[in-house]
Amino acid sequence: MQPGFTCQRCLRALSRRFSLQDSSPSTHLAPRRRWKSTTHLLTTEAYRPVLESPLQKKSESLNKLKHGPFLSRTQADLAVATPPEQPLLQPNNLFHLFSESPLPDIRKRAKFMKTHAYCPHPSHHKTRLPTSPDDLEARKVEGKSSLPPAHVRFECPDCGIPVYCSEDHWADDYETHMDICDHLRNTNEDDHDLRSGRTFPEFEYPGFRDEEFLPNLTNWDTYMYTRGHDAINEARSMRQVTRLLTYPVTLASVLHELSPYNIRKGGRLTMEGLKSLTGKYLPLELKDGSGPALKEHKPTAPPNRIFILGARAESSLPRNVWIQLAYLFPRGKFHLIFIGPESMTNRDGEFPLPERNPRNPFGAIIEGRLGPEMKISTYVDYFHTLHQAGEFFPYDPYFDCFMLYHPGLGHPASSHEWEETLPQLLETKVPIFCTGYTEWDMERDRKWVNDKVGGEIDLVMEPGENRFRSLRWDLNDLDPSDISCGNWGIWAFRGKRYEATMKDS
Repeated sequence: MQPGFTCQRCLRALSRRFSLQDSSPSTHLAPRRRWKSTTHLLTTEAYRPVLESPLQKKSESLNKLKHGPFLSRTQADLAVATPPEQPLLQPNNLFHLFSESPLPDIRKRAKFMKTHAYCPHPSHHKTRLPTSPDDLEARKVEGKSSLPPAHVRFECPDCGIPVYCSEDHWADDYETHMDICDHLRNTNEDDHDLRSGRTFPEFEYPGFRDEEFLPNLTNWDTYMYTRGHDAINEARSMRQVTRLLTYPVTLASVLHELSPYNIRKGGRLTMEGLKSLTGKYLPLELKDGSGPALKEHKPTAPPNRIFILGARAESSLPRNVWIQLAYLFPRGKFHLIFIGPESMTNRDGEFPLPERNPRNPFGAIIEGRLGPEMKISTYVDYFHTLHQAGEFFPYDPYFDCFMLYHPGLGHPASSHEWEETLPQLLETKVPIFCTGYTEWDMERDRKWVNDKVGGEIDLVMEPGENRFRSLRWDLNDLDPSDISCGNWGIWAFRGKRYEATMKDS
């Protein structure tokens, strides 16, 4: 997100604050930061060249005193006087055919689909192996499908997404398309909304939680109400905010003392899971009787290490999203460790990779300025490489856990990357939580784990739908008929513990 678009109101407020007289006893607080989309275009008048004069040079030096030495003259001028920004798209004008969208990014995406995606009509030959029983590619049968593969060209007038090669095939297969047409239309409008240029008040999150105000983790509505979020009255805004919050809140929902998952009927938590998670409730929520006085000082527990393996998009989330995890545990401290070869993809400009040296042999990136509650480390490497080097030894079942967001354990294209890692995960005896895009994706991962090490695992949580899944459905550009949901399901397991060993007689 470009800072030039997000901080204009704050800068204007600061300029008004410094322009007040020194004798004024009142203080002027800057307004809360407002999130803006990344597609708003500035007017050309703001960049007209101006001839410098002594008076202008003097005003420029005053601007440096007001706004700091890191703002250019153009930025300072924009901060003093910026016309009201108008959104590019209004809420009632968000639906457009992808190829006719007023946004160039959407038109480029439509061109990519028409170049790479194939028509799912059963009269065409197969272009790939089906990935699930619900995959439309499974309807194409040799001997009955006579037409060669064809790229999608026709855009459905109801959802605006290119889904079939022609209008005839779209009309002939309309009943099948209706199953996902509404989700595709919502995705279309959500993508335009993110680039509309409007302000996003739903992305303003509450701060630190007092211990007396307990969160309700039953569902999204009760969570946002008890956490003090601003009221969200539109389904589209709810889809946008849950797309980001699903990552920290899903993790908190299984670690929190008030977790909705329990050992009651339908609670999905197993007895082995109760043993693993009960030990985690204590250091996160237990009051140890410490206080500010010298006699009240108590030994502090180490931070809870959460290893996020195979990190991709979750590693690039805004840090004020991840800090919500720490706010749910006022007495807890967290150390998030992102591990994976794709954990720093497209982030070189944000955090250049450090050189590997004896003090930092794996080139870890440490973010320690998030407050005393949280620290984030990123390793651009595989977990089994770090594990074999003893980078994280020793592991503590009470303070450590593994989180795998959409790992693709059983996916044919990525399962080979986990074969060496899985046995090492089981050696730690630490709970391993996994999520899936769909029910089939989650079941495929569970079946792969059972086939590989079925006798060496204890089931911690039974597979099922995640109460804090993303409410937004995402589109696969290579197959528009394939839609998925972030963190749709969640399940957990760990390495089997042997309480007693029998000695041979």
